Amino acid sequence: MKTTADTFKSLADETRLRLILLLQGRAELCVCDLMHALDMPQSTVSRHLAYLKKNGWLDDRRGGVWMYYSLKRNLEPFLQAQLVLVISSLADSPVCKTDKERLSSYLETKDQSVCT
Repeated sequence: MKTTADTFKSLADETRLRLILLLQGRAELCVCDLMHALDMPQSTVSRHLAYLKKNGWLDDRRGGVWMYYSLKRNLEPFLQAQLVLVISSLADSPVCKTDKERLSSYLETKDQSVCT
């Protein structure tokens, strides 16, 4: 019961939903990439990413001073079902479209030495 409640708590925040949608379909993103996409400070983005990781949504790896995050490849079936629901419900929302456009624009011009 607690695990289910924690899963829904992890989805009960707009920023965390936006992060999940940005990471969906990508190998991994650096915290700096996500900061630019969401137009939020590093501390805010990192706090939400840590919460998602704690609740089983994400994998991470350190690269220099930056952390890189990706959706877990083998999500538990319950999390996978929630992910499908989140994507089908929110992927076309104006906020998510703006986030993805901001991320794409940033990645096109990003100096690759920024995240090392």
